[in-house]
Amino acid sequence: MFRTFRGGQSGGWRVTSMSPVTGEPLPFMPALSVTDSDAVALPVVPSRNAWRLIGVPSSLRYTERAEKQQLVAMQAGLGRLEATSAALIPIRKSQAWWDLTQEERRKIFEDRSHHIASSMRFLPAIARQLYHCRDLGEPFDFLTWFEFSPAHASLFEELVGMLRRTEEWSYVERELDVRVVKEVLSA
Repeated sequence: MFRTFRGGQSGGWRVTSMSPVTGEPLPFMPALSVTDSDAVALPVVPSRNAWRLIGVPSSLRYTERAEKQQLVAMQAGLGRLEATSAALIPIRKSQAWWDLTQEERRKIFEDRSHHIASSMRFLPAIARQLYHCRDLGEPFDFLTWFEFSPAHASLFEELVGMLRRTEEWSYVERELDVRVVKEVLSA
């Protein structure tokens, strides 16, 4: 199943901000649509009026069994009614990251950066799903989608700030931060 994030003129989410954290930005678009499909047309044809990022959910990587069990027990699912705020954070890591072995990446990811352990305290308030896109020829390696209630916006800022200060993030060469709010249709 492919998940497509399309920035354009219309969609179920209204873009409130779109900023490059590091590297090249994407053009600002006022809306974001999020769709799932069994197939997509690749490669993506560039457009001035829209952009499209595609990823696939995959098995957890760099995660040991006990960590996975704890995550499953604590994390909330996407699509909760109260989660009307969201963030799309596309990331591309450097070739130096990919030149490391799986074991070396795990040591940086968890043993030194404590990505999983430090993030646990933000669950279940913040729901997230990681989509892989490196092997699809996309401009990013990962698309991370976070959903949370507006009451947890400062908690989300704390989470993102904490992760960006880790050794793991020294390998990030392109990152965008797209913030959105759910569009509510009036009756």
